[in-house]
Amino acid sequence: MNCEVCNLKELDVEHFEMREVLRCILHTIVFHRALGLVRPRDVDSEIFEITYVQCGVAEVEKKIEEKIDQFISWVEKHPNKKSQICLSFYEVKNKQATWFTNKVERLYWEQWHINLNVAQHPKVHSNKSHHSKVVVGTGENTMEERSVRQAALEASLHEVLFQIIKFVNEKKDHIPPIPNLEGVSFPYEITIPSSSDSSFGMDMFKRMLQTGHPTMLS
Repeated sequence: MNCEVCNLKELDVEHFEMREVLRCILHTIVFHRALGLVRPRDVDSEIFEITYVQCGVAEVEKKIEEKIDQFISWVEKHPNKKSQICLSFYEVKNKQATWFTNKVERLYWEQWHINLNVAQHPKVHSNKSHHSKVVVGTGENTMEERSVRQAALEASLHEVLFQIIKFVNEKKDHIPPIPNLEGVSFPYEITIPSSSDSSFGMDMFKRMLQTGHPTMLS
């Protein structure tokens, strides 16, 4: 099966911006791969002049929030590293079991790589409700400099959202038939960096056994 990969533009973010940036991107992708069984809900970003669309399904929102929590925890434990989340859509196929594979395999047909470069400034307090627009300066950054930097990030985030829309409009031939499953979207998974390089290697090896070809996950 042909797996289309979209490598999104890398974004320079600060710690307190990660959650909102990932919400915008992940919800936008999942919404555009929804099967139509959704009640679209417009969401105004708390820290950017951006409106994005959610599927309006509690289980989708919960899954995305959980993965964002895990990603933020990973970033806090691994500073000064390039950070990436991968959102993958797949088909579920039954196959004959062998000694090294399961009866069910996942055939990945689309992957989205979300790349973040997180600035290592002193930690800024943020909560899940992200209702704080005012951030205390770090001393070396004036409010004016922070405003200019955040405006640049907002412009880049707009570019990423347009990149997503362009991709879903142009890349359609690889989409499999709509699955006969309950749910709002094609089956998908969100993966974050492993806790160690060795575990990442094992994860990749397992995926190669399951799919028959390497996947560009991280």
